[in-house]
Amino acid sequence: MNGIVAVGDNCIDYYAALDAARPGGNAVNVAVNAVRCGAQAAYIGVVGDDPHGRLLLDALRKEGVDISHVRVVPGKTAVTQVSLVNGERVLGDYDDGVQADFRLTEDDFTFIARHDLLTAGLWGHVEHDLAAVRALGVPVAFDCATKPDHEIVDIALPSVDVAFFSSDGPPDDALRDRLRAFANRGPRLVVATLGEHGSAAWSDGTMITCPAEPTRVVDTMGAGDSYIAAFCWAMVTGASVAECMKAGTRSATRTLLLDGAW
Repeated sequence: MNGIVAVGDNCIDYYAALDAARPGGNAVNVAVNAVRCGAQAAYIGVVGDDPHGRLLLDALRKEGVDISHVRVVPGKTAVTQVSLVNGERVLGDYDDGVQADFRLTEDDFTFIARHDLLTAGLWGHVEHDLAAVRALGVPVAFDCATKPDHEIVDIALPSVDVAFFSSDGPPDDALRDRLRAFANRGPRLVVATLGEHGSAAWSDGTMITCPAEPTRVVDTMGAGDSYIAAFCWAMVTGASVAECMKAGTRSATRTLLLDGAW
């Protein structure tokens, strides 16, 4: 096993009220949490040659993430303004920085081909590359975040094996219909994270549910990414969908207790 490769977005989550800069971004969060689950994980992306870029790379090195395919270019690393309201993270202005021009290279594809699974997300600028990844024989997991009907998702889904999105509300008949319709757009497996209502998955024509674990909430930042990381690693190691959901839930619960994404 060569583990998981997370591709695409990174950013510095800047909490202005605390004057705190913390590394994050969907792909980065997934890579870090995969390592914390016992996986080998790599991150492919681009950062600026600024203090934020150095902060992010230093943090990934300390976490044991393979950053051999992170490019450092002149310019600013992406930054998201974040505030906390009763533990719930509220995202403000976002500056894409050098991330706006990120694209995979042929060397990246060669590196990706050595991995068991690729994860990417809505803002990673790789939706047009996913068909080429699957042609290499590497399964693709994709996080649609809170925007499963976004035009980027429409581009990605035909080349996605496992799709994730986040939603509110319980796993009821309306969600069942939504999961089924989403699966009809391409993925063989669709997973919805539902906050306090746990998660639900559509697999082989059946909805599977998993309750949330009771916990206090310090910061919701990165909880969904943590779920995805643990779910995907469990899937790579041969776990059932229900077992993958339990692994994701445990990981997300740990993240809710952290100040920041990880």
